[in-house]
Amino acid sequence: MRISTKLVAIIAMVVTALGVATYIAQQHLLQDQQVNIRISTTTSLYATGLLEYLAERFRAQYPNVRIKFIAVGTGAALKIAEQGNACAVFVHAPSLEKQYIDRGIITGGRIFAYDFFIVVGPTNDPADINRSQSVVEVFRKIYNAGESSKALFITRGDNSGTNVKELAIWNKTALNPKGRPWYRDCGCGMDQALVMANEIRGYTLSDTGTYLLFKRQGRLPNIDALYAKPEDPDLINIYSAYIVNSCSEAVRRYAEEFIEFVYDNQESLLESYGVDKYGAPLFYPARERMDELRSLWNKLAGG
Repeated sequence: MRISTKLVAIIAMVVTALGVATYIAQQHLLQDQQVNIRISTTTSLYATGLLEYLAERFRAQYPNVRIKFIAVGTGAALKIAEQGNACAVFVHAPSLEKQYIDRGIITGGRIFAYDFFIVVGPTNDPADINRSQSVVEVFRKIYNAGESSKALFITRGDNSGTNVKELAIWNKTALNPKGRPWYRDCGCGMDQALVMANEIRGYTLSDTGTYLLFKRQGRLPNIDALYAKPEDPDLINIYSAYIVNSCSEAVRRYAEEFIEFVYDNQESLLESYGVDKYGAPLFYPARERMDELRSLWNKLAGG
């Protein structure tokens, strides 16, 4: 029995239509299903409210996606990724990130923001750091003041991005504060380190955002930002986002979408964040300085 060309064409059209309808139905079903993404992150991005703000903006486009942030130090965030308990990481310690990239734990890195580290300390500044020319000079002065029983310093001691930066600065001074009575290891996050520094009127290294947040809340009456010089190359703080290779394909798609959303919209998302409360952004979009930041990231990652 011969089937006419016209009938064949009609059958083909019906099959195609059914295929398209099935695809559309599958997409609607996929969009209706709730997707849960776990992201391990450095505390500074979370404590300042930035990540929840970014997730809220993302949900406007993907209402079925729920993002849970696990806020710890960068070292712990990367360890969580290695254990397969997160699908993405947002971190700020190039030397640590490089280790996990080389081991195939994380991939697809995107530098999306930067801010600056600052040195905070007691208002009377017993180490006299506020007129220093570099953060290396600042740390030398704190060391000398500590040895003279005039100053205390809080180290996070948690292998976070801030802790890694602090140790790198100490290394540049050729001085070793470890074990000195004035060098207090709290093994804690940035928020706790700042509160402790305030309580004992000590010095510590902080990211700008967390300090401004706590200062605004009135939780740091005894300490001020004493050395905050964006032009100091040792103080720039680079934030990157990565996908965890072990993440399942279904969740990975949305994690990638979230990272791309943040990266593609970094100017509109970051430039105004915090301005209404602090008079200046807490974070800056990376795109305007991308070549410089990539070069610095590579330098920091290399040791």
